[in-house]
Amino acid sequence: MYIASQKRKENIAEYLLYMWQIEDLIRANGLDLDKIKSNVIDKYQLSEPQIKEMTEWYESLIDMMRRENVQQKGHLQLNKNVILQLDDLHHALLKDPKFAEYGAEFYKTLPFIVELRAKQGDEKLDEIETCFAALYGTLMLRLQGKELSADTLKAITQISRFIAMLAHYYKLDSEDKLWNDND
Repeated sequence: MYIASQKRKENIAEYLLYMWQIEDLIRANGLDLDKIKSNVIDKYQLSEPQIKEMTEWYESLIDMMRRENVQQKGHLQLNKNVILQLDDLHHALLKDPKFAEYGAEFYKTLPFIVELRAKQGDEKLDEIETCFAALYGTLMLRLQGKELSADTLKAITQISRFIAMLAHYYKLDSEDKLWNDND
């Protein structure tokens, strides 16, 4: 909860990947708050009010996962909303000639996105969600200690560069510093 809050302010891409990881952590604990308390919350050195706050946060996420029927797979609407916001910003940046560098970075990334979609067999995912799925999948492979091929590393490096640029523009936009002409 504290990490999520900090990441949301600093880097929306890291926040989203973290929240996807939290969803999986909740699933790994069977959506059982008692297991999350013993396996996660108790591992932190927190004050009683912080423990209560973190427990309530996990409890609300569990409740949302049940209500939104994402107990087994999928993402919470609050996380989908972040993707939608990033996607909207992505399209706005592509349309604005002021952000030609962003467009160039996107078009360098697009072949990797197309290839990933073909491999996943999920043509309905938009470009931004495809990028995040690739980054998250890579994160999970690394956590499992698995080797990544040179081609995968090349793709992930480009996708990371592109998403970092988008996250930077998102932060500027959230601070009302993106669209002014003083840049």
